[in-house]
Amino acid sequence: MNFTRWSARLPGTQRRTAARTEHTASPDRRGEGSVPAARAEQLTDDAPPVPAVDDLPVREVLDRVPALVALVHGPDHRLAYVNDAYVAAFGARPVGEPAREALPELAEIGLLPLLDQVLRSAKPRTVKSRKAPGGRSYTFTCTPVDATPEVQDGGVLVFATDVTDHAEAAERLRASERRQRETAVTLQRSLLPQELEEPDDLRVAATYQPGGTEAAVGGDWYDVITLGGGRTALVIGDVMGRGVRAAAVMGQLRTAVRAYARLDLPPHEVLQLLDGLATEIDANQIATCAYAVHDPNEGRLVYASAGHLPILVRDENGTVIRADEPTGPPLGTGGWMHASGSVPLGPGSTAVLYTDGLVERRDEDLDEGIASLERALAGATGTPQVVCDRLVRSAGVTADHDDDVAVLVLQHPARTGPDGELFRNAALELLGGVEAAPRARAFASGVLTSWRFPSELHDLGVLATSELVANSLQHGTPPMRLRLRRTDRRLIIEVTDGDDHLPRRRRAEPADEAGRGIAIVATIASGWGSRRTPGGGKAVWCEFALPRTAG
Repeated sequence: MNFTRWSARLPGTQRRTAARTEHTASPDRRGEGSVPAARAEQLTDDAPPVPAVDDLPVREVLDRVPALVALVHGPDHRLAYVNDAYVAAFGARPVGEPAREALPELAEIGLLPLLDQVLRSAKPRTVKSRKAPGGRSYTFTCTPVDATPEVQDGGVLVFATDVTDHAEAAERLRASERRQRETAVTLQRSLLPQELEEPDDLRVAATYQPGGTEAAVGGDWYDVITLGGGRTALVIGDVMGRGVRAAAVMGQLRTAVRAYARLDLPPHEVLQLLDGLATEIDANQIATCAYAVHDPNEGRLVYASAGHLPILVRDENGTVIRADEPTGPPLGTGGWMHASGSVPLGPGSTAVLYTDGLVERRDEDLDEGIASLERALAGATGTPQVVCDRLVRSAGVTADHDDDVAVLVLQHPARTGPDGELFRNAALELLGGVEAAPRARAFASGVLTSWRFPSELHDLGVLATSELVANSLQHGTPPMRLRLRRTDRRLIIEVTDGDDHLPRRRRAEPADEAGRGIAIVATIASGWGSRRTPGGGKAVWCEFALPRTAG
């Protein structure tokens, strides 16, 4: 095949005899857009003649090009030419053979379909940084070549630039970014609970999905905190922004929440304390938080929110309630008096706490995202982990999601049959007078006997009841109430009264006639505590771990 027949048929190059012989443009040729003619206009009569592009020895030029060049023609892409650089890279190639046999390296990297496409469309195509046999990387540009009277079939010029150094540098950069991201995600996850605490009355599950592929970590967090006495605190929060600073603030806030939770304060008071701390940590860092407490005796979820998204609660019938009032400003604003609200959380109910990455989209109003989550929750059944995963999938969260996502799901299971026998309650209203303590002891003894507790646990429970009731009769005010509660793991004894002064454990002197009740309870029980109750008054409780054979 005569290579020069195609040498000037590349797009943008036309054979013009005048371009070879004339160095000035005639008036009737000007303005045609001819590159040689346009250049000729700039030459003077004294300028030395220069060869036109069409007069250059194309094959000699291509042989000297450091890039790889190959020319194929026809529907089966028969090889017409390869330059010296191509031969140096892949060896000699048989001219006239189809590309599949003559250029196996192009077949191996999947370039043959691209040749078909270029030949059909007559438009150039480029593929970047393909690794060829031998380990070198090339960027390939495939350009159509027009047919000629001598050569009826069109062809494709393959031009390959060695980009190995660039590709290796890019891969090193990607590997570095992957390592940085893995380190960042490890840091973020280390600041989250490694294992969720397991309340007696609730079933919980959580998930965290880091956003995007960049190395910066976010500030989303969640937590489950058992408060004692059967109560559980549930927390979700979001420090705005990304980076180590956001993660550091998140870690400090999470630690502070756990410390404040041990005080067993109402949710709004916990947020009040957290608000002041957030200002001290970083006044310029915005953070939101929702803090909720579940008390199985009340069957409600009491919550407070500092600028966070509303908690969603699905009842046993599938109806979803949005707990969006009251809501205060984000943490760190200072001066705001937070308030607590409540929502029913009876047996068979499911609640969801989440961050904005689950519901916020650039092309969608935030309320629409929350409404979509409500619909997904209404039809979500199964274990908390199943519900959690289903909500994340329904929101379209993927590995390349552009924001962090944290979701915390809790269920208050409806217990029946043998399982229901392991969760029992009994209560007694206490009337003042000398007969109150004996009545309380007799009541406790009867209940614990009916629950078939071992004699040792029975006796300890009666003793603890006696001490707590005596403490309330001596230091508290009516109304007074004794509540006994058992779960599958523990016995809880609680006494409430109308006085809001919390008891404290103190060392009684040998001559003291009082002051030993709380010390006795603290000694015999596995845990004890006290808290103020809504509307005034207090609750003092203790609990005993059940032996494995109990119940």
